[in-house]
Amino acid sequence: MQTRNKILDDLSQLMTNAMGVAQGARDEAQTAMKSLVDRLLADRDLVTREEFEAVRAMAQKAREENDALSARITALEAKLQGAAQEVETKPEWPGSPGA
Repeated sequence: MQTRNKILDDLSQLMTNAMGVAQGARDEAQTAMKSLVDRLLADRDLVTREEFEAVRAMAQKAREENDALSARITALEAKLQGAAQEVETKPEWPGSPGA
């Protein structure tokens, strides 16, 4: 035969209620911390990974275009230099104004 002890029942109920309160406090603290961290990150004006990757791709494309244009300028300058040397080394024709 099992007897019910009122003190143990009350103590058990008190512990159960305390655990519920502790769980609620834990959940509330977690929510408050998450809110605080979210607010701090928003205030820091950080970018997302997607935004970072998009800007990185744009910078890479701009760098490649810059390299291509630089090579094109170098080729045009060399061509211009060759044309200038060709004009300087051309023999003058008899009867030309410089002769």
